[in-house]
Order: sequence, then structure tokens, then C-alpha cells
Amino acid sequence: MKYYYNLLSQPSRALYIFLKLNNIPVEYKDVNLLNGDHLTDEFREINRFQKVPCIVDDDGWKLAESIAILRYLMSKYKNIPDHFYPSEIRARAAVDEYLEWQHLNTRLGCAIYFQIKKKIGPFAAISENPNEGALPIFKFLMESTLEAIETLWLRGKKFLCSDEISFADIIAACEIEQPRMTGYDIFENRPKLKEWYERVRAATNPHYDEAHVIVNKIIARSQKAKL
Repeated sequence: MKYYYNLLSQPSRALYIFLKLNNIPVEYKDVNLLNGDHLTDEFREINRFQKVPCIVDDDGWKLAESIAILRYLMSKYKNIPDHFYPSEIRARAAVDEYLEWQHLNTRLGCAIYFQIKKKIGPFAAISENPNEGALPIFKFLMESTLEAIETLWLRGKKFLCSDEISFADIIAACEIEQPRMTGYDIFENRPKLKEWYERVRAATNPHYDEAHVIVNKIIARSQKAKL
């Protein structure tokens, strides 16, 4: 199986961590997004959506979208610990609840806030005057999401869906790294979020930090620029 990814992509990082944690045999194929390698005709044959992450199985079968890939891997490899995506119907539904919720909350708010602030991606054109227009809207969505994780998702639990780590936690942690690269302190006045984040890192290291080497360098530069 080939895994096409880039560690600037938050769902790519989440699946990278998951694959490493579970020793899933894949050939890692880094796609240079900054060079536009995902936009080539060659890559369109690999993923018609021209995005990462995606996989090509040993027989040439192709699949995109991180959540779909997770579910496929859980069905294909029977030795993956159940807590990542539980087989029990209600425990799995609890993980699915977050995985569906996050698309229009964690992912949308954090990713677009990052793109506007950094003036990259499809939202770069509306970032000329970042204090007006879209930025306050997505900052509000991002902060509302972080507050929901702090007060709702982590209420009475160590992780988002139970007291055991699941894929929901991995993908959420990777998403909230995005605004950190702009210098925004996601942990300010959010102690539960900070404690949860450190639990996720501890449960997934050394792979979590390995996946975030580039991200952490950008975060360090952003923090230094604020001083």
C-alpha cells in the first residue's frame, strides 16, 4: 500500500501518526504541496480530487479522504487496538459523532483562520485587510470550537469520546496545531484543552512530535515574532 501525504496537511499528519503507531505496512510518498505536485496530471491519476492524504492499495485500488481511509484501515487490519475506532456500536458512534462534527467546526475554523492569517491557500485573496471581512468570522468559529472542546467534549473524560484515546483525538490535535502556527495561543484560559493535548502527545509519541517537526519550527518562529 502507498500512502500519499504531506506533513503540512493536518489530516495527513493524523493518518501518518496512526499508521506509525500501529505498524501498518505502507510505502510513504511525500507530495510536495508547496511545489504544486498535487496539481499535476500525474497526481490526478492517483487522486482525482488532487489532495492529500490518499492511499493506493497493493492491487491499485485508490481511496481519498482521511476518515474514509481510517475506516478502511480498521476493516483491513485486524490487529489495530480497538480503542482507536471501537467495534462496540455505541462506542464507535461516539467517535463518529466527533469525526462528523469536526468537519464544520474544528477543521473549518482552525484551517481557514490559519489560511487567512498566513495569506495562503484559496482564502489568501480575502486576507489583504485581515481585521475585516472573513477573519473575525472564522476567529469566532475557531474560538467557539476550542471552547466546545474545553467545556463539552472533555467534560468528565480524559479524551474526546472516552477515557481511552481514539482517532478522534489524533485528528483533533493535528487540527488545532494550525492556529498555533500564526502565533495564536489556543491554550490561554483553556486548561482542560492543554491537559488533553499533552495526553494525546504522550499517548502517540514519538510519532506525534515526528509528524510535527516542521509545524513546531513554524510555531517557534511565530512565537518569536510576537516578542
